[in-house]
Amino acid sequence: DSVITVQLTEEDKVEDDVVFYLVFTGSTVQHCTSTRKINPGSLETISPGHDCCETVKVALCASREGHPVLVVAEESFQFVQDEAYDAAQFLATCAGNQQALNFTRFLDRSRPPAADVDFLDEKVALAFRHLKLPAEWNVLGADQSLTENIPRETLMHFAVRLGLLRLTWFLLQQPGGRGALSIHNNEGATPVSLALERGYQKLHQLLTEEGAREPDSWSTLSHTVHSGDYSVKHHRGLDVYLLTAEA
Repeated sequence: DSVITVQLTEEDKVEDDVVFYLVFTGSTVQHCTSTRKINPGSLETISPGHDCCETVKVALCASREGHPVLVVAEESFQFVQDEAYDAAQFLATCAGNQQALNFTRFLDRSRPPAADVDFLDEKVALAFRHLKLPAEWNVLGADQSLTENIPRETLMHFAVRLGLLRLTWFLLQQPGGRGALSIHNNEGATPVSLALERGYQKLHQLLTEEGAREPDSWSTLSHTVHSGDYSVKHHRGLDVYLLTAEA
């Protein structure tokens, strides 16, 4: 969801009825994004969530009603895997792994500043949304034979302990997310009691209020709809659309 700015050359600055698109062509996935005109010489759009680290070809295309689509320019674009994506992958694979989840508790001791927590929350939650989670993935891990009466650490405890509002919201929407709210850890704390104990009012409200809404801080981010090998994303802040297709 990072913003990409496209600077047009003088000869590319055309009438208002011309619509520009960016087409990203990777080895297995292709993305097409609409753009927003900032001024006659600049466009904005969002970077798609790609499926692997690679350099792809990007084409700037111009469309006008009654005319063929033109390729205005081509450039290369590199997708890299950052620490937030690494963290999301680690957490996703550790759901239910008690040794790993207990290890994450050392983060709590350092108590990072609120600004760092907010940054971490946004980046890791976005990375989670781009992960291809297996159909059987569950917040509580793979072993569904465990009952709610068995004390254990969960991903929900991790997210609440650090005050990660967006990540908590994401986990609540996943299989096992609601069930995790009533599970006690070895110290007898549930995610709900942790939020209350730490004074995270918004988080406690999110966990306890029926029909609690998505955090306001996500109002400018994107909403994605999946259908088979395709997905369509709408970025509310820029009001641009992204179509992704698996080749």
